[in-house]
Amino acid sequence: MECDKKYITIQQLEQHNKPGDLWVSINGKVCNVSDWSKYHPGGETPLLNLAGKDVTDAFTAYHPATAWQYLNKFFTGYRLKDYKVSEVSKDYRNLIHEFTKAGMFENKGHTAVFTLTSVAAMFGFVFYGVLCCNSLWVHLCSAMVLGMAWIQSAYIGHDSGHYIVMSGHGWNKLVQLITGNCLTGISIAWWKWTHNAHHIACNSLDCDPDLQHIPVFAVSSWLFNSVTSSFYGRKLEFDYMARILISYQHWTFYPIMCVARVNLYIQTLLLLFSKRKVQDRTLNIMGIIVFWTCLVSWLPNWSHRVMFVLTSFVVTSIQHVQFCLNHFSANVYVSPPNGNDWFEKQTNGTLDISCSPWMDWFFGGLQFQLEHHLFPRLPRCHLRQVAPLVKDLCNKHNLPYKSLSFWEANELTIRTLKMAAMEARDVNNSGVSKNFLWEAVTIHG
Repeated sequence: MECDKKYITIQQLEQHNKPGDLWVSINGKVCNVSDWSKYHPGGETPLLNLAGKDVTDAFTAYHPATAWQYLNKFFTGYRLKDYKVSEVSKDYRNLIHEFTKAGMFENKGHTAVFTLTSVAAMFGFVFYGVLCCNSLWVHLCSAMVLGMAWIQSAYIGHDSGHYIVMSGHGWNKLVQLITGNCLTGISIAWWKWTHNAHHIACNSLDCDPDLQHIPVFAVSSWLFNSVTSSFYGRKLEFDYMARILISYQHWTFYPIMCVARVNLYIQTLLLLFSKRKVQDRTLNIMGIIVFWTCLVSWLPNWSHRVMFVLTSFVVTSIQHVQFCLNHFSANVYVSPPNGNDWFEKQTNGTLDISCSPWMDWFFGGLQFQLEHHLFPRLPRCHLRQVAPLVKDLCNKHNLPYKSLSFWEANELTIRTLKMAAMEARDVNNSGVSKNFLWEAVTIHG
Protein backbone atom coordinates (compact mmCIF):
# COMPACT_ATOMS: atom_id res chain seq x y z
CA MET A 1 0.00 0.00 0.00
CA GLU A 2 1.09 3.60 -0.70
CA CYS A 3 0.99 4.57 2.97
CA ASP A 4 3.46 1.81 3.84
CA LYS A 5 6.13 3.12 1.47
CA LYS A 6 9.07 5.08 2.87
CA TYR A 7 10.32 8.19 1.09
CA ILE A 8 13.38 10.42 1.12
CA THR A 9 13.87 13.79 -0.57
CA ILE A 10 16.33 14.50 -3.35
CA GLN A 11 18.33 16.55 -0.83
CA GLN A 12 18.63 13.52 1.45
CA LEU A 13 19.65 11.35 -1.49
CA GLU A 14 22.39 13.83 -2.45
CA GLN A 15 24.07 13.31 0.92
CA HIS A 16 24.99 9.73 -0.10
CA ASN A 17 27.49 10.74 -2.76
CA LYS A 18 30.90 9.37 -1.80
CA PRO A 19 32.83 6.07 -1.73
CA GLY A 20 31.44 3.81 0.96
CA ASP A 21 28.17 5.74 1.03
CA LEU A 22 26.89 5.70 -2.54
CA TRP A 23 23.17 5.78 -3.24
CA VAL A 24 21.34 6.31 -6.53
CA SER A 25 17.73 6.42 -7.61
CA ILE A 26 16.43 4.32 -10.50
CA ASN A 27 12.80 4.89 -11.46
CA GLY A 28 12.31 6.51 -8.09
CA LYS A 29 13.57 3.48 -6.12
CA VAL A 30 16.64 4.30 -4.04
CA CYS A 31 19.50 1.77 -4.32
CA ASN A 32 22.59 1.44 -2.15
CA VAL A 33 25.48 0.50 -4.47
CA SER A 34 28.29 1.33 -2.03
CA ASP A 35 29.73 -2.19 -1.99
CA TRP A 36 28.74 -3.07 -5.55
CA SER A 37 30.61 -0.09 -7.02
CA LYS A 38 33.93 -1.94 -6.62
CA TYR A 39 32.64 -4.77 -8.82
CA HIS A 40 30.71 -2.69 -11.31
CA PRO A 41 31.73 -3.86 -14.84
CA GLY A 42 31.81 -0.25 -16.02
CA GLY A 43 34.11 0.79 -13.20
CA GLU A 44 33.53 2.81 -10.06
CA THR A 45 34.01 6.23 -11.66
CA PRO A 46 30.64 6.41 -13.51
CA LEU A 47 28.80 5.58 -10.27
CA LEU A 48 30.74 8.20 -8.31
CA ASN A 49 29.96 10.83 -10.95
CA LEU A 50 26.23 10.15 -10.58
CA ALA A 51 26.18 9.38 -6.85
CA GLY A 52 23.28 10.87 -4.93
CA LYS A 53 21.19 11.42 -8.07
CA ASP A 54 18.46 9.81 -10.10
CA VAL A 55 20.23 7.81 -12.80
CA THR A 56 17.31 6.19 -14.60
CA ASP A 57 18.17 7.48 -18.07
CA ALA A 58 21.86 6.61 -17.77
CA PHE A 59 21.03 3.16 -16.40
CA THR A 60 18.54 2.54 -19.21
CA ALA A 61 21.06 3.66 -21.83
CA TYR A 62 23.82 1.36 -20.62
CA HIS A 63 21.98 -1.76 -19.44
CA PRO A 64 19.75 -4.28 -21.21
CA ALA A 65 16.28 -5.05 -19.89
CA THR A 66 17.64 -8.16 -18.15
CA ALA A 67 19.65 -5.96 -15.74
CA TRP A 68 16.54 -4.59 -14.04
CA GLN A 69 15.89 -7.89 -12.24
CA TYR A 70 19.08 -7.46 -10.19
CA LEU A 71 18.15 -4.07 -8.72
CA ASN A 72 15.99 -5.41 -5.89
CA LYS A 73 19.01 -6.66 -3.95
CA PHE A 74 20.29 -3.06 -3.79
CA PHE A 75 16.92 -1.53 -2.87
CA THR A 76 17.10 0.41 0.42
CA GLY A 77 13.35 0.36 1.00
CA TYR A 78 13.16 4.07 0.25
CA ARG A 79 11.59 5.77 -2.72
CA LEU A 80 12.32 9.24 -3.99
CA LYS A 81 9.74 11.74 -2.88
CA ASP A 82 8.06 13.76 -5.64
CA TYR A 83 9.82 11.70 -8.30
CA LYS A 84 8.88 13.03 -11.72
CA VAL A 85 9.92 12.20 -15.24
CA SER A 86 10.48 15.06 -17.67
CA GLU A 87 8.78 15.04 -21.06
CA VAL A 88 12.09 14.65 -22.89
CA SER A 89 13.02 11.67 -20.70
CA LYS A 90 9.64 10.07 -21.40
CA ASP A 91 10.22 10.41 -25.14
CA TYR A 92 13.80 9.16 -24.83
CA ARG A 93 12.75 6.06 -22.89
CA ASN A 94 10.01 5.40 -25.40
CA LEU A 95 12.59 5.40 -28.17
CA ILE A 96 14.69 2.85 -26.30
CA HIS A 97 11.57 0.73 -25.77
CA GLU A 98 10.76 0.86 -29.49
CA PHE A 99 14.34 -0.06 -30.45
CA THR A 100 14.21 -2.97 -28.01
CA LYS A 101 10.91 -4.24 -29.41
CA ALA A 102 12.36 -4.06 -32.92
CA GLY A 103 15.34 -6.16 -31.80
CA MET A 104 17.83 -3.49 -32.84
CA PHE A 105 20.08 -3.95 -29.81
CA GLU A 106 20.45 -7.66 -30.57
CA ASN A 107 20.69 -7.38 -34.38
CA LYS A 108 24.35 -6.46 -34.89
CA GLY A 109 24.47 -6.97 -38.63
CA HIS A 110 27.72 -8.09 -40.22
CA THR A 111 29.84 -5.09 -39.23
CA ALA A 112 32.16 -7.05 -36.94
CA VAL A 113 32.80 -9.74 -39.56
CA PHE A 114 33.49 -7.21 -42.33
CA THR A 115 35.72 -5.07 -40.11
CA LEU A 116 37.73 -8.00 -38.73
CA THR A 117 38.16 -9.37 -42.25
CA SER A 118 39.41 -6.03 -43.55
CA VAL A 119 41.77 -5.66 -40.59
CA ALA A 120 43.16 -9.15 -41.20
CA ALA A 121 43.69 -8.35 -44.89
CA MET A 122 45.47 -5.09 -44.08
CA PHE A 123 47.74 -6.73 -41.53
CA GLY A 124 48.48 -9.47 -44.05
CA PHE A 125 49.60 -6.82 -46.53
CA VAL A 126 51.74 -5.15 -43.86
CA PHE A 127 53.41 -8.43 -42.88
CA TYR A 128 54.21 -9.22 -46.49
CA GLY A 129 55.59 -5.76 -47.16
CA VAL A 130 57.76 -5.76 -44.06
CA LEU A 131 58.98 -9.36 -44.07
CA CYS A 132 59.33 -10.03 -47.79
CA CYS A 133 60.59 -6.68 -49.10
CA ASN A 134 63.63 -4.56 -48.26
CA SER A 135 62.55 -1.41 -50.09
CA LEU A 136 62.01 1.66 -47.91
CA TRP A 137 59.11 2.74 -50.13
CA VAL A 138 57.36 -0.59 -49.70
CA HIS A 139 57.87 -0.26 -45.95
CA LEU A 140 56.35 3.24 -45.98
CA CYS A 141 53.36 2.02 -48.01
CA SER A 142 52.97 -0.79 -45.50
CA ALA A 143 53.10 1.79 -42.71
CA MET A 144 50.22 3.71 -44.29
CA VAL A 145 48.17 0.53 -44.52
CA LEU A 146 49.08 -0.23 -40.89
CA GLY A 147 47.73 3.17 -39.89
CA MET A 148 44.40 2.35 -41.54
CA ALA A 149 44.42 -1.07 -39.85
CA TRP A 150 44.95 0.61 -36.48
CA ILE A 151 42.00 2.91 -37.14
CA GLN A 152 39.66 0.05 -38.00
CA SER A 153 40.97 -2.06 -35.10
CA ALA A 154 40.14 0.79 -32.75
CA TYR A 155 36.59 0.92 -34.09
CA ILE A 156 35.95 -2.78 -33.56
CA GLY A 157 37.56 -2.52 -30.11
CA HIS A 158 35.22 0.37 -29.36
CA ASP A 159 32.22 -1.64 -30.53
CA SER A 160 33.17 -4.65 -28.42
CA GLY A 161 33.54 -2.42 -25.37
CA HIS A 162 29.95 -1.21 -25.67
CA TYR A 163 28.14 -4.40 -26.67
CA ILE A 164 28.82 -8.05 -27.47
CA VAL A 165 30.02 -8.23 -31.07
CA MET A 166 30.83 -11.95 -30.95
CA SER A 167 28.84 -15.03 -29.95
CA GLY A 168 29.66 -14.75 -26.23
CA HIS A 169 31.50 -12.79 -23.55
CA GLY A 170 34.64 -14.92 -23.79
CA TRP A 171 35.06 -14.38 -27.52
CA ASN A 172 34.18 -10.72 -27.07
CA LYS A 173 36.96 -10.27 -24.51
CA LEU A 174 39.38 -12.01 -26.88
CA VAL A 175 38.47 -9.54 -29.65
CA GLN A 176 39.01 -6.65 -27.24
CA LEU A 177 42.47 -7.85 -26.25
CA ILE A 178 43.53 -8.61 -29.82
CA THR A 179 42.20 -5.46 -31.51
CA GLY A 180 43.17 -3.22 -28.60
CA ASN A 181 46.28 -4.46 -26.85
CA CYS A 182 47.91 -6.75 -29.44
CA LEU A 183 47.19 -4.85 -32.66
CA THR A 184 47.14 -1.19 -31.55
CA GLY A 185 49.13 -1.18 -28.31
CA ILE A 186 46.32 0.55 -26.44
CA SER A 187 45.00 -1.23 -23.37
CA ILE A 188 41.31 -2.11 -23.42
CA ALA A 189 41.39 -1.71 -19.63
CA TRP A 190 42.58 1.89 -20.01
CA TRP A 191 39.96 2.53 -22.67
CA LYS A 192 37.10 1.24 -20.50
CA TRP A 193 38.31 3.28 -17.53
CA THR A 194 38.39 6.59 -19.42
CA HIS A 195 35.63 5.99 -21.96
CA ASN A 196 32.90 5.11 -19.48
CA ALA A 197 33.73 8.26 -17.50
CA HIS A 198 33.58 10.27 -20.72
CA HIS A 199 30.13 8.98 -21.64
CA ILE A 200 28.63 9.60 -18.22
CA ALA A 201 30.13 13.09 -17.78
CA CYS A 202 30.15 14.17 -21.44
CA ASN A 203 31.98 17.50 -21.78
CA SER A 204 32.22 18.21 -18.06
CA LEU A 205 35.54 20.05 -17.73
CA ASP A 206 36.29 18.58 -14.31
CA CYS A 207 34.85 15.07 -14.82
CA ASP A 208 35.36 14.16 -18.49
CA PRO A 209 38.96 12.98 -19.13
CA ASP A 210 38.53 13.52 -22.88
CA LEU A 211 38.63 17.30 -22.33
CA GLN A 212 41.44 17.35 -19.78
CA HIS A 213 44.48 18.02 -21.94
CA ILE A 214 46.22 20.75 -19.94
CA PRO A 215 49.00 21.88 -20.58
CA VAL A 216 48.66 21.16 -24.32
CA PHE A 217 45.03 22.02 -25.15
CA ALA A 218 42.18 23.88 -23.48
CA VAL A 219 38.73 24.20 -25.07
CA SER A 220 37.45 26.75 -22.56
CA SER A 221 38.85 29.59 -20.47
CA TRP A 222 37.26 27.91 -17.44
CA LEU A 223 40.27 25.61 -17.47
CA PHE A 224 42.50 28.62 -16.82
CA ASN A 225 41.30 28.50 -13.21
CA SER A 226 43.30 25.29 -12.66
CA VAL A 227 40.21 23.16 -12.07
CA THR A 228 40.55 19.93 -10.12
CA SER A 229 39.96 16.78 -12.13
CA SER A 230 37.65 14.42 -10.28
CA PHE A 231 38.76 11.71 -12.71
CA TYR A 232 42.51 11.96 -12.16
CA GLY A 233 42.21 13.27 -8.60
CA ARG A 234 44.58 16.19 -9.14
CA LYS A 235 44.56 19.83 -10.13
CA LEU A 236 44.98 20.65 -13.81
CA GLU A 237 47.54 23.41 -13.38
CA PHE A 238 47.33 26.34 -15.78
CA ASP A 239 50.90 27.54 -15.30
CA TYR A 240 53.39 29.45 -17.46
CA MET A 241 54.14 26.52 -19.74
CA ALA A 242 50.45 25.71 -20.19
CA ARG A 243 49.73 29.32 -21.05
CA ILE A 244 52.45 29.37 -23.70
CA LEU A 245 51.37 26.10 -25.30
CA ILE A 246 47.65 26.91 -25.24
CA SER A 247 48.24 30.36 -26.74
CA TYR A 248 49.29 28.65 -29.96
CA GLN A 249 47.06 25.57 -29.79
CA HIS A 250 45.17 26.48 -32.96
CA TRP A 251 48.50 26.20 -34.80
CA THR A 252 49.83 23.14 -33.00
CA PHE A 253 46.59 21.12 -33.09
CA TYR A 254 47.25 19.18 -36.29
CA PRO A 255 50.99 18.57 -35.72
CA ILE A 256 50.23 17.24 -32.25
CA MET A 257 47.49 15.00 -33.65
CA CYS A 258 50.19 13.36 -35.81
CA VAL A 259 51.89 12.03 -32.67
CA ALA A 260 48.84 11.92 -30.38
CA ARG A 261 49.06 8.16 -30.27
CA VAL A 262 52.18 8.43 -28.11
CA ASN A 263 50.01 9.87 -25.34
CA LEU A 264 47.71 6.82 -25.50
CA TYR A 265 50.69 4.50 -25.15
CA ILE A 266 51.94 6.45 -22.15
CA GLN A 267 48.49 6.47 -20.53
CA THR A 268 48.23 2.72 -21.10
CA LEU A 269 51.54 2.04 -19.35
CA LEU A 270 50.76 4.41 -16.48
CA LEU A 271 47.52 2.56 -15.76
CA LEU A 272 48.81 -0.99 -16.19
CA PHE A 273 51.78 -0.40 -13.89
CA SER A 274 49.90 1.67 -11.32
CA LYS A 275 48.49 0.56 -7.97
CA ARG A 276 44.97 1.07 -9.25
CA LYS A 277 42.79 -2.03 -9.54
CA VAL A 278 42.89 -3.13 -13.20
CA GLN A 279 40.71 -5.93 -14.55
CA ASP A 280 42.73 -8.58 -16.43
CA ARG A 281 45.96 -6.69 -15.77
CA THR A 282 48.20 -9.63 -16.76
CA LEU A 283 46.38 -10.22 -20.05
CA ASN A 284 46.54 -6.52 -20.86
CA ILE A 285 50.29 -6.40 -20.21
CA MET A 286 50.88 -9.52 -22.30
CA GLY A 287 48.97 -7.95 -25.19
CA ILE A 288 51.07 -4.79 -24.99
CA ILE A 289 54.27 -6.88 -25.04
CA VAL A 290 53.05 -8.62 -28.21
CA PHE A 291 52.41 -5.26 -29.85
CA TRP A 292 55.78 -3.70 -29.09
CA THR A 293 57.69 -6.87 -29.91
CA CYS A 294 56.12 -7.03 -33.36
CA LEU A 295 56.44 -3.30 -34.00
CA VAL A 296 60.17 -2.94 -33.40
CA SER A 297 61.62 -6.34 -34.29
CA TRP A 298 60.68 -6.96 -37.93
CA LEU A 299 62.20 -3.96 -39.74
CA PRO A 300 65.88 -4.18 -40.71
CA ASN A 301 67.22 -1.03 -38.99
CA TRP A 302 66.23 1.84 -36.72
CA SER A 303 65.94 4.44 -39.48
CA HIS A 304 63.30 2.29 -41.21
CA ARG A 305 61.59 1.69 -37.87
CA VAL A 306 61.35 5.38 -37.01
CA MET A 307 60.02 6.37 -40.44
CA PHE A 308 57.65 3.40 -40.42
CA VAL A 309 56.16 4.31 -37.05
CA LEU A 310 55.90 8.05 -37.81
CA THR A 311 54.14 7.34 -41.11
CA SER A 312 51.64 5.10 -39.34
CA PHE A 313 51.08 7.80 -36.70
CA VAL A 314 50.36 10.44 -39.36
CA VAL A 315 47.68 8.21 -40.93
CA THR A 316 46.03 7.53 -37.56
CA SER A 317 45.97 11.27 -36.84
CA ILE A 318 42.77 11.34 -38.93
CA GLN A 319 41.05 9.33 -36.22
CA HIS A 320 42.43 11.48 -33.40
CA VAL A 321 41.19 14.60 -35.18
CA GLN A 322 37.76 13.02 -35.56
CA PHE A 323 37.55 12.29 -31.84
CA CYS A 324 38.29 15.94 -31.11
CA LEU A 325 35.78 17.23 -33.66
CA ASN A 326 32.98 15.37 -31.91
CA HIS A 327 33.40 17.29 -28.64
CA PHE A 328 35.95 20.14 -28.64
CA SER A 329 33.57 22.72 -30.12
CA ALA A 330 30.45 21.54 -28.27
CA ASN A 331 29.09 23.10 -25.07
CA VAL A 332 30.98 22.48 -21.82
CA TYR A 333 30.18 22.82 -18.15
CA VAL A 334 31.88 22.53 -14.75
CA SER A 335 30.48 20.09 -12.15
CA PRO A 336 29.48 16.45 -12.07
CA PRO A 337 26.57 15.53 -14.38
CA ASN A 338 22.98 15.63 -13.18
CA GLY A 339 21.14 12.37 -13.62
CA ASN A 340 17.86 14.05 -14.54
CA ASP A 341 19.14 15.86 -17.65
CA TRP A 342 20.87 12.97 -19.39
CA PHE A 343 19.39 13.62 -22.83
CA GLU A 344 20.07 17.35 -22.63
CA LYS A 345 23.71 16.88 -21.60
CA GLN A 346 24.37 14.53 -24.51
CA THR A 347 22.82 16.86 -27.08
CA ASN A 348 24.78 19.83 -25.78
CA GLY A 349 28.11 18.01 -25.55
CA THR A 350 28.30 16.26 -28.92
CA LEU A 351 28.65 17.07 -32.61
CA ASP A 352 27.79 14.77 -35.53
CA ILE A 353 29.85 14.58 -38.73
CA SER A 354 27.66 14.38 -41.83
CA CYS A 355 28.86 12.06 -44.58
CA SER A 356 27.60 9.76 -47.31
CA PRO A 357 26.58 6.22 -46.30
CA TRP A 358 29.56 4.73 -48.17
CA MET A 359 31.86 6.58 -45.74
CA ASP A 360 30.33 5.02 -42.62
CA TRP A 361 33.12 2.40 -42.52
CA PHE A 362 35.74 5.15 -42.47
CA PHE A 363 34.27 6.90 -39.42
CA GLY A 364 33.38 3.68 -37.63
CA GLY A 365 29.87 4.87 -36.79
CA LEU A 366 31.24 7.64 -34.58
CA GLN A 367 30.17 10.30 -37.07
CA PHE A 368 26.78 9.76 -35.39
CA GLN A 369 28.24 10.85 -32.09
CA LEU A 370 25.00 12.05 -30.49
CA GLU A 371 23.15 8.89 -31.47
CA HIS A 372 25.99 6.79 -30.08
CA HIS A 373 26.01 8.71 -26.79
CA LEU A 374 22.26 8.38 -26.38
CA PHE A 375 22.23 4.68 -27.29
CA PRO A 376 25.72 3.33 -26.49
CA ARG A 377 24.53 -0.30 -26.73
CA LEU A 378 23.07 0.19 -30.21
CA PRO A 379 25.19 -1.49 -32.93
CA ARG A 380 26.63 1.06 -35.32
CA CYS A 381 24.82 -0.45 -38.30
CA HIS A 382 21.60 1.14 -36.94
CA LEU A 383 22.90 4.61 -36.11
CA ARG A 384 22.11 6.15 -39.51
CA GLN A 385 18.60 4.70 -39.29
CA VAL A 386 17.82 6.24 -35.89
CA ALA A 387 19.45 9.63 -36.58
CA PRO A 388 16.23 11.21 -38.04
CA LEU A 389 14.28 10.09 -34.95
CA VAL A 390 16.85 11.70 -32.66
CA LYS A 391 16.77 14.90 -34.72
CA ASP A 392 12.97 15.03 -34.50
CA LEU A 393 13.11 14.55 -30.74
CA CYS A 394 15.65 17.35 -30.40
CA ASN A 395 13.50 19.68 -32.49
CA LYS A 396 10.41 18.78 -30.44
CA HIS A 397 12.11 19.82 -27.20
CA ASN A 398 14.14 22.75 -28.62
CA LEU A 399 17.45 21.01 -28.04
CA PRO A 400 20.50 21.37 -30.30
CA TYR A 401 21.17 18.81 -32.99
CA LYS A 402 24.50 19.73 -34.52
CA SER A 403 25.63 17.96 -37.70
CA LEU A 404 28.43 19.43 -39.82
CA SER A 405 30.60 18.24 -42.67
CA PHE A 406 34.10 17.08 -41.82
CA TRP A 407 35.51 20.34 -43.17
CA GLU A 408 33.02 22.51 -41.27
CA ALA A 409 33.67 20.59 -38.05
CA ASN A 410 37.40 21.20 -38.46
CA GLU A 411 36.81 24.91 -38.98
CA LEU A 412 34.62 25.12 -35.88
CA THR A 413 37.14 23.22 -33.76
CA ILE A 414 40.00 25.47 -34.84
CA ARG A 415 37.86 28.55 -34.07
CA THR A 416 37.13 27.14 -30.62
CA LEU A 417 40.83 26.51 -29.96
CA LYS A 418 41.77 29.94 -31.30
CA MET A 419 39.23 31.67 -29.09
CA ALA A 420 40.63 29.94 -26.00
CA ALA A 421 44.17 30.69 -27.20
CA MET A 422 43.42 34.41 -27.46
CA GLU A 423 41.91 34.39 -23.98
CA ALA A 424 44.98 32.60 -22.64
CA ARG A 425 47.12 35.48 -23.90
CA ASP A 426 45.03 37.95 -21.93
CA VAL A 427 46.68 38.30 -18.55
CA ASN A 428 43.53 39.75 -17.02
CA ASN A 429 41.55 36.62 -17.88
CA SER A 430 44.19 34.02 -17.15
CA GLY A 431 45.20 35.10 -13.69
CA VAL A 432 48.79 34.15 -14.52
CA SER A 433 51.21 37.04 -14.30
CA LYS A 434 53.57 37.73 -17.18
CA ASN A 435 57.26 36.90 -17.01
CA PHE A 436 60.23 37.37 -19.29
CA LEU A 437 59.77 33.93 -20.93
CA TRP A 438 56.19 34.78 -21.75
CA GLU A 439 57.17 38.15 -23.21
CA ALA A 440 59.87 36.54 -25.35
CA VAL A 441 57.58 33.89 -26.79
CA THR A 442 54.61 36.16 -27.49
CA ILE A 443 56.42 39.33 -28.61
CA HIS A 444 55.18 38.72 -32.17
CA GLY A 445 51.96 36.98 -31.12
